Amino acid sequence: MATTLVLPRTTASTPETAPRTHKALRHLGPNWYASVMGTAIVANAGATLPYQLPGQRVVCQIVWALSAAALAVLLTARAGHWIHHRDQARAHLLDPAVAPFYGCLSMALLAVGGGTLIVGKDLIGTGAAVAVDAVLFTAGTAVGLVMAVAVPYLMVVRHKVEANQATPVWLLPLVAPMVSAALGPLLIPHLPAGQPREAMLLACYAMFGISLFGTLLMLPLVFGRLIVNGPLPLALTPTLFLVLGPLGQSTTAVNQLADVAPQSIGAPYAGALGALAVVYGVPVTGFALLWLALATGMLIRAARDGMGFGMTWWALTFPVGTCVTGAAGLARHTGLTAFAWLASALFLALLTAWLLAAAHTLRGLAAGRLLAAPR
Repeated sequence: MATTLVLPRTTASTPETAPRTHKALRHLGPNWYASVMGTAIVANAGATLPYQLPGQRVVCQIVWALSAAALAVLLTARAGHWIHHRDQARAHLLDPAVAPFYGCLSMALLAVGGGTLIVGKDLIGTGAAVAVDAVLFTAGTAVGLVMAVAVPYLMVVRHKVEANQATPVWLLPLVAPMVSAALGPLLIPHLPAGQPREAMLLACYAMFGISLFGTLLMLPLVFGRLIVNGPLPLALTPTLFLVLGPLGQSTTAVNQLADVAPQSIGAPYAGALGALAVVYGVPVTGFALLWLALATGMLIRAARDGMGFGMTWWALTFPVGTCVTGAAGLARHTGLTAFAWLASALFLALLTAWLLAAAHTLRGLAAGRLLAAPR
């Protein structure tokens, strides 16, 4: 699904000289890709739940189509942002509070691409779904790997940050390769047997390692900031749920990779990778539930203190969705009903968060608040 935008060559515009039709794009940041991620994960997680209700897959198809349309619109709008407001785009890259959101571009591409193979194939056919996912997976992985290096590099050499500024947002560019590791296995059965499948499998494990160890370096800074400096500002409180992203996504990744290991790599590795799915996934899921309880408590506290809606509310969607797919994978590999029920309960929480975030986003767009200059 693609949208073509033909624009005349032009120089970068300032807020005063930009045409009125382009002014709304000036403050359209990369954080908006989180809305695409959050929508796509509803479709992907809902279609892979252990329990399926009548009509559930049809609803997931509709939500996937919505995420694909949103991605096309947002890619076009962001292209307009870079064309007409290059000064603001560069300022975003040099802002330590905004630059990490460039990881969301990668994850939006990957999530919609994965959804194309999970549910989109019912609408466009398997062949077309494989082609679309291959393109989006390749683009998303390339962007993710670049941002996993570029954003930390900018934080070291250009951004002026202090320890008390650490937030879970810093994790975003590091999580992107883990999303590739979790969704890459969908393409493996469509690759030729032999080295292509094995290479793809091991590449996904390599990206798993990039993200895992990067997260292990960054997470102590985030938790240390909370312990030493107290709660995050009200508007940033929902970003605490971003910590669930690498936890749930890594659990999803090891389970998805274990599914395709027997057809990709020989013994004894295939069996060992199947065991890793449970040995790694269960304790990480335990920690994810602990963090979920902590983040929920902080969210309730912030709501009582008057936290209003912001685009950070979308942090309540995709990370929780990765925990749904992680629990569903553990249910598949352990056969335990407890994990199936956990996946279902988390999905209900995901659906509630998505409905709230989507409704407030549409309302904010209609009122013009969300694209207004920050105060």
